[in-house]
Amino acid sequence: MRSPTSSATRSSSASAVALWSGVLSAVLLALVAAEWGPLIAFDRTVADGMHDSAVRSPGLTGVNRILSDWVWDPWAMRGLVAVVVVWLWWHGERLLAVWAAAVSLTASAVQQLLKAVVGRDRPQWPDPVDTAHFAAFPSGHAMTAAATFGLLLWLLARRGADRRLRTAVLAAGVLSVLGVGLTRVYLGVHWATDVLGGWLLGVCLVSVGVLVYERTARRRAGAGGGAEGPGAGGGA
Repeated sequence: MRSPTSSATRSSSASAVALWSGVLSAVLLALVAAEWGPLIAFDRTVADGMHDSAVRSPGLTGVNRILSDWVWDPWAMRGLVAVVVVWLWWHGERLLAVWAAAVSLTASAVQQLLKAVVGRDRPQWPDPVDTAHFAAFPSGHAMTAAATFGLLLWLLARRGADRRLRTAVLAAGVLSVLGVGLTRVYLGVHWATDVLGGWLLGVCLVSVGVLVYERTARRRAGAGGGAEGPGAGGGA
């Protein structure tokens, strides 16, 4: 069983993470939109170094393409969330399933909206090693990975999953989130700050989703006069 205290703790943590990731996201977005000189110079320096390595190391570049385009592709991440959503729905956690799906879909929508509004050009190379479409900021791969694993870790914690499972998912999440960001810059299809923006925005959106859900679950539990269960507010 979950207690209202555990829900309150999750809400408090989500509130702090949402605040700081939101502030940092807004600052970075403003600097990118204003094309702030030091930031542009930093992005160019990192991109040039990464691209030189990618051109000189076709084998390593091939590995990065497989990881980026297949293992950590946004659709693979969304597919993972879809499997979890179906599992939650099957086990009667209807509200939780819908909420998880909504957070994932919102992250995708916000990502596309910001790409259209910011309209940042991707790096251009005379000898590209990979290609990508649409605008650069934020990185969809980075944002989707951060949102996906943030969502999974919250769901595992909420349902009281075994510590070993949570540790394994945390390790896979850290590897995937950092790894996909590195591959996008290495392949020359994103600037480093596109990736940073994707990470921050993914974390921010999940934190907001968690915060709203936990507060809603506590209100429902209070109105029902009982303690919060593993899927409080989830059964249909």
